[in-house]
Amino acid sequence: MTYDVAIVGGSYAGMAAGLQLAQTRRKVVVVDEGQPRNRFASHSRGFLTQDGKPPREIAAAGYAELAQYSTVEWRKGHVETITGQKDDFTLLLASQQGVSERIYARRIILAAGVGDQLPNIPGIAELWGARVFHCPYCHGFDLNGGQIGVLATSEFAMHLAVLLPDWGETTLFLNDAFEPNMAQLEKLNERSTHIERGAVERLTDEGESVGLVMADGRVFPLAGLFIVTETDPSQLAIRLGCELEVTPLGRVVKINASKATSVPGVFACGDIARPVGNVSLAVSDGALAGQAAHHSLVFGH
Repeated sequence: MTYDVAIVGGSYAGMAAGLQLAQTRRKVVVVDEGQPRNRFASHSRGFLTQDGKPPREIAAAGYAELAQYSTVEWRKGHVETITGQKDDFTLLLASQQGVSERIYARRIILAAGVGDQLPNIPGIAELWGARVFHCPYCHGFDLNGGQIGVLATSEFAMHLAVLLPDWGETTLFLNDAFEPNMAQLEKLNERSTHIERGAVERLTDEGESVGLVMADGRVFPLAGLFIVTETDPSQLAIRLGCELEVTPLGRVVKINASKATSVPGVFACGDIARPVGNVSLAVSDGALAGQAAHHSLVFGH
């Protein structure tokens, strides 16, 4: 079977794109690996009507809505390659059982998200999404005004260090990553952000808090620690030849206002195509991508 649209990635952006296309009764397939970026988080914040709910509950409700449409199919698996061109794409899938399958589609929507490159400090990976975060708007409220840390990996940590005092008393741990200039020091002082110099050795799980251990032995108990991660989009986008855009947070797929990539017939939405995102923005991006893919099918552009 040739589908009108194949959506690679079945998290919030992918499901939102599929829901728009379902309204048109076009034949759609969603291929998903079941590894959403926020799978380690206990709560999702800022999504209208779903504020504070566990991410898996929101995703399950979205899946149930999409499953009601007979023209939409869901496949669990990994897309290994995408070849071809507009109106004639071939996707090679590897299922969880290791069986290969080919799917044919006229249009592609990339919603596969990104991977976060975490600092090589013991404890960060284990606490990622539970006590170590990247988005204040997603996690700041649940820290209940407790002590907040920002671990610098680059100068871009200034953004979080200035932003986060609205959620709690904030300390910027420079970790030998950069040294603030006079203007930056004045801004940090204006926001009452503390500064700690020296290397960070490890993080410890303290249950309801995280212990940040410095190389000199000092320990800072924190309600949460924020870091700026560097991201990379799915290799599928790169192998397809999609133009990328370099941002302070890593590379994303470059798109236009209609979510179209530089490759005709290929659209991108969600974290794969924006440097900063959350569930609300992913759903919005997906809805736009779904509509744009339908317009492309109708008008041929």
